[in-house]
Amino acid sequence: MENFDFKSRFAENVFTDEEMKKRMPAEAYEKYEEVVAKNKTLPLDLANEIAKAMKDWAIEKGATHYTHWFQPMTGVTAEKHDSFLEPEGEKAILKFTGKILVRGESDASSLPNGGLRSTFEARGYTAWDPTSKAFVRDGSLYIPTVFCSYGGESLDKKTPLLRSVEAINKQALRILRAMGDKKTKKVFPTVGVEQEYFLVDKSVYEKRLDLANCGRTLFGAKPPKGQEIEDHYLGKIKARVWDYMADLDREMWKLGVYAKTKHNEVAPAQHELASVYTTTNLAVDNNQLTMSVMKSVANRHGMVCLLHEKPFEGVNGSGKHNNWSLATDQGENLFEPSENPSQNKKFLLFFTAVVSAVDKYQDLLRISASSAGNDHRLGGHEAPPAIISMFIGDDLLEIFTAIESGTKYIEKDADEVAFCEGILPHLKKDKTDRNRTSPFAFTGNKFEFRMVGADMSVASANTVLNTIVAEQFRIIADKLESQSDVNETIDYLIVKAIRKHGRIIFNGNNYSNEWKKEAERRGLLNLPTTVDALERYIIDKNIELFERHEVLTAAEVTSRYEIMLESYGKTVEVEARTMSHIVKRQIIPAVIKFEKEVAETLNAKKTLGLPLANSAESALIVNLSNGLDKLYTAVSKLEYDLNLGLDKKESYEKARFEKDVIIPDMQAIREVADGLERITDKSLWPFPTYTEILNSVTY
Repeated sequence: MENFDFKSRFAENVFTDEEMKKRMPAEAYEKYEEVVAKNKTLPLDLANEIAKAMKDWAIEKGATHYTHWFQPMTGVTAEKHDSFLEPEGEKAILKFTGKILVRGESDASSLPNGGLRSTFEARGYTAWDPTSKAFVRDGSLYIPTVFCSYGGESLDKKTPLLRSVEAINKQALRILRAMGDKKTKKVFPTVGVEQEYFLVDKSVYEKRLDLANCGRTLFGAKPPKGQEIEDHYLGKIKARVWDYMADLDREMWKLGVYAKTKHNEVAPAQHELASVYTTTNLAVDNNQLTMSVMKSVANRHGMVCLLHEKPFEGVNGSGKHNNWSLATDQGENLFEPSENPSQNKKFLLFFTAVVSAVDKYQDLLRISASSAGNDHRLGGHEAPPAIISMFIGDDLLEIFTAIESGTKYIEKDADEVAFCEGILPHLKKDKTDRNRTSPFAFTGNKFEFRMVGADMSVASANTVLNTIVAEQFRIIADKLESQSDVNETIDYLIVKAIRKHGRIIFNGNNYSNEWKKEAERRGLLNLPTTVDALERYIIDKNIELFERHEVLTAAEVTSRYEIMLESYGKTVEVEARTMSHIVKRQIIPAVIKFEKEVAETLNAKKTLGLPLANSAESALIVNLSNGLDKLYTAVSKLEYDLNLGLDKKESYEKARFEKDVIIPDMQAIREVADGLERITDKSLWPFPTYTEILNSVTY
């Protein structure tokens, strides 16, 4: 296996600032730095300088094409590749101008637009995002861009994300200025993403139409051994998987992604990759790139990388943990408690602002992690429940309790964990434990939002987080700027936040039934499915929030609501039709064939005069026959209901019908089919079972 020379090879396929500086005149590079720092428009002459340097570098890296790489509302990335080749008389030249770099054109009606574009209104634009980095991959220069319609409406996930980053910067600076900070010029959210995924052998994947069509299994009886013994989590990594992970690391590092941690996850065949913190925009781009590279590297190794939130029933699904914090250009983490958090007014003010924001906008956080796939995962004992709450740890809870009651909090020295006397060290405990059941947990100096599904872009979650916190910062800044005694006002705001919004804080077991009852008593929202959550997307308070901070217009919010409903409906419909196809063309014929074999054995026994009344064959054929009848009846109902659903023209009505009717139909089919799998000859079962799939990577 090749050694990776970090010094020369890390980010070797990225057009870094260092590379740009090396290839451009000093004056031009200084202008570029000023454009990025001050968020100014890029002049065409400067764009031409950058384009020439970028093209020369990319060609040296073997690129023959370029593409404007953007993030439409599909949740995955999009790209259209053009060659550098241009005719010049009878000759061919390689051409790439500033105009091409800065602006591209794409079809804005064929990608999800939520009614913002009609089919005949096709024109849309892509525009270079200078705050992200261009890179070379597979012979093309990838240029990160935003995507909008002919009318200027955002049709992507990056544009509102960038707007939200600016919103939180603006409002956070107002607070810092009011508190006397004149040095800080920029506040920016940072994100570190933990990405979970499954690896299965390509040979078993190709025999499962449900995996190919839907990304998850629609059938599969519980295997004799799943994750019960807990021997996979953090266990020895199989050699084949290790080779894949090593290859993946190298590809990520070449692309400048700080892939850091890799390990086995809880479920069989499940793994995780975590990246180092970076600015939110880069973290989102890097995670989109990571998911794409994961799949292509797996293919090279004869495997398939599954990113669906719940590919296998009965074992843990996959999510991604979005670790979010706020930093300043002075190197300060605004959520660092310090040694004496009870005396750190800046920390308490910013922290309680997040508490208030999460409580007031529970619905938007839930919506940001909503999809048909994630509905299968949320609420199980593997992922946070759909009820939003915050874990803050016992120490902070005690501080909040003291502040609320007006009593003095006595700072405590950190406890020690003593393994045993002798050579083993005594370790200081962290200020907070880790609560894996909490949707939104404070983990020392950052917040971990655990609800996002494995295949989802983290752009939506971070756009919401930035915006709701920016709103709370705005309210605080307005108050601080209008009062003469800033310290007294800060104390008042901290107490007010704890008393008004402390209901969102819960340090206990979010999986328990007691918590559901307690959450209801507290008045917290319980939005168990995507359909339940989405109707709150377009309520007045949420539209007003996005418009106030210029993150999304009312039309852009409504379009996203429509896109998410449509995506939900299409996902369920594809799964239902795939299920019907598999039942009728694979499962029923296989069971009939086995039933025939059992009947022939039964007849042979009858001919020999052997007793049949209590025979295994008699019982088996009754179960097979009854199961087939139930299965055919259930799939006929599904098909009938699917046709009924075609009459539902309004998107919300259609999604509600699919949640209330189609999904229960599918669950009924699966229950019968999985029962038949348990009694049908394995050699006749038409596709690989869970045991075969989850153990397909064998060494």
